[in-house]
Amino acid sequence: MKSRERLVLLASAGASNALLNCSTEAFKQVIPANATVVLAQRVAENGTFTPPSADTGFPNPAYMLPALCAVQIEMPTEANTTFNFGLFLPDDWEGRMVVSGNSAFSGGVNYAEMGAGVTYGSVAMSTDTGHDSAFDNSWAENAESITDWGWRAMHYSVVEAKKVIKAYYGSALKYSYYNGCSTGGRQGLKEVQAFPDDFDGAVVGAPAWWTTHLQLFNIYSAEYNLPDNSSHYLSSELLEFVANETLKQCVDPQDGVTDNIISDPRRCDLNLEAMLCNSNFTSAASNSYCLNSAQIDTLYHYYNDWVEADQTFIFPHYEIGSETGWGQDPDFSYIEYFLGLGTNFTWADWNADIVKLSDEMNPGNATAGDFDLSPFYEKGSKIIHYHGMADPSIPTGSSVYYYKHVQRILTQKGIDLDDFYRFYLIPGMEHCGNTPSNMEAPWYIGGSSQASTIGTDGSGNHLHEREGFNDAKHDALLAMIAWVENGTAPTYLIGTKFHDESTLDYVEKQRPICPFPQQARYNESGSLWKPENWHCASLY
Repeated sequence: MKSRERLVLLASAGASNALLNCSTEAFKQVIPANATVVLAQRVAENGTFTPPSADTGFPNPAYMLPALCAVQIEMPTEANTTFNFGLFLPDDWEGRMVVSGNSAFSGGVNYAEMGAGVTYGSVAMSTDTGHDSAFDNSWAENAESITDWGWRAMHYSVVEAKKVIKAYYGSALKYSYYNGCSTGGRQGLKEVQAFPDDFDGAVVGAPAWWTTHLQLFNIYSAEYNLPDNSSHYLSSELLEFVANETLKQCVDPQDGVTDNIISDPRRCDLNLEAMLCNSNFTSAASNSYCLNSAQIDTLYHYYNDWVEADQTFIFPHYEIGSETGWGQDPDFSYIEYFLGLGTNFTWADWNADIVKLSDEMNPGNATAGDFDLSPFYEKGSKIIHYHGMADPSIPTGSSVYYYKHVQRILTQKGIDLDDFYRFYLIPGMEHCGNTPSNMEAPWYIGGSSQASTIGTDGSGNHLHEREGFNDAKHDALLAMIAWVENGTAPTYLIGTKFHDESTLDYVEKQRPICPFPQQARYNESGSLWKPENWHCASLY
């Protein structure tokens, strides 16, 4: 079909340029012959889109959408697998695309998160990574499906989505952005490393980039606290006790104020033995808690790096302040399916040789471990990278490790990371968002999954449009857009804690989030919860 005929088919008869043909037949004309249009439907202004029932990984609807066309396309790969990608194509388009990442091993098009991306005047896109699944990871028995999850489905989806966008609007993208956290962060770094032309900017949160070690760390660290009938076991009540004790000890010489937030857990000399039971203080004899010697040993495991007997560094430790998220039962899916060691694996079967096997296999080439980002830099693209310092899922140190290894390589090439890469550690933030109840730190920066998980019925998706949040200080994606499109590099971001995070009634706390290695320091006057009363300073 000639290009002129294609555009005539795409444009609705008598409609404005913004109201294009949102039909299965129209999209069939612009995708490969072996691809399938799964759905194509109009969504009215302030409407809701409910994902197909097969989208088990991300079943939540997208609310309060602008007027748009929703389309999902399934495509085959050369490896005899398939993947899906979804697009929200807004009537009011500003020439951008925002691609949203996934989480953990979940498969599905992340329409709820696309609901946030499309509110930036952007086409929103997400891929199912080649499978639909929430908790059943048996799909990973197929090595090619792991490759889809690892990188192929995302890259191919981006490439094909750009073609659909150009055909639908009659003009190519001006700017392409990525926004993902956790596995989504890994997907973003993998794209930046392997396909630097895919994006002009990437906002990457708490990236699960070191797949071959992180997945084993998640299992190994859970085993610190097993079996649950042992003398070294820490119950959820004891972990809450530990969290409160560490807060007492570590708050707060780092920033000059006592505010119930551990600003820099790395600078706290934690005395674990202060939690020991003694003849005058026992859990059984009081209404409080204390720990025996074996339980103290368990804590030393959590607070120290994983290093094997041959002095090989495997993975960094959890930070002080992340305790309330520890002690979960291990998920052996990675060992069972990705490494192919069978489905009867138990915590007692662990051995260090599994680490070597994981490194040798590198399932799906999923690890985003290329530290030479010079091709992305030379293209003129940008990265904003953040990680919560109270993250109980992916230790914060893994992001520090990644950033410093990039720094090692690029500094030797004469590249200043600040020219294209800004890294933020967020005190008191857990995994990708939220904050422990005993800290309640300001954490919202408009990062991936944050807007779509606060507020009700999609109100969080529009938070960046609210007065006070509609700028590059309060929203990481707006900061990226300003950097790429206007050349305005971000300095500090502003973290926010709402009084009620379901209604977003009013701002309770705000504080600057400083670029690494700087930290926020109090000016010694004014409210602790007004960002103007703080400044960023290097402490090293």
